[in-house]
Amino acid sequence: MRELVFIIGGIYGTLAVIFGAFGAHALKKRFSKDQLKSFETGVKYQMYHAIMLIISGIVFPFIGIFQQLIAWFFILGIFLFSFSIYGLTLSASAGKKIKILGPITPLGGLLLILAWIFFTISITEIVPYL
Repeated sequence: MRELVFIIGGIYGTLAVIFGAFGAHALKKRFSKDQLKSFETGVKYQMYHAIMLIISGIVFPFIGIFQQLIAWFFILGIFLFSFSIYGLTLSASAGKKIKILGPITPLGGLLLILAWIFFTISITEIVPYL
């Protein structure tokens, strides 16, 4: 599990840099200010949580279900939250907004919140051993 966490964290971090550059340069002329701001929010959250995913891989052995849930909640939460924002903004700029993505964003946000809560609970249990 730890190796998977590092790999996915690295992939998400790499994609955040690529999407950030793409948004800053290629989409700047195509997006409205609000769309660009939304896209940037997706990029920021993706990077923040990619870093947290890697930190989780460093501090947790992933032997219990609780710690495994942290990883899966971060992995799925990043995907659902950030990638739904990318889809919404890109499709809206093309005049064909994919409305089904709207409810997916808060679901991704909920998974990220749960990941943070589980992380906080789990880290307090292992802090004396760090």
